[in-house]
Amino acid sequence: MKWIAERDALIAQTLAFVQSVTGRKDDVLQPEGTPVATTVAVESIAVEAAAVEIELAQAPVPPPPPTPLPPPRVIGDFRTEMQARIANFRKHQERFEREREEYCAETLTKLRAAIHDASGPWAKK
Repeated sequence: MKWIAERDALIAQTLAFVQSVTGRKDDVLQPEGTPVATTVAVESIAVEAAAVEIELAQAPVPPPPPTPLPPPRVIGDFRTEMQARIANFRKHQERFEREREEYCAETLTKLRAAIHDASGPWAKK
């Protein structure tokens, strides 16, 4: 339960700091009838900052220039591009359908030949 004591100390420390900065007590956070702690032990820690010099071996490299944006599309250009994409898509779909039909016809031809062939492995002897 050490963390509870640490939490309560931190809350009390924060309230004391707020009261010292604002010059008034904050009664909003305290429920009615709750005693307010008037003394708070604050431990200050001195922090020393050391300046560090960084020697640059060479001059800093300037950032690359930003890439230019492409020019805005003209409405007619957009329409032309969409029509070209749709035509390309239709060509692919027609090619796929043609290949499926060729495969189906080839498979049916092989199947019919196998049925008519009596020397197949499934034929009864």
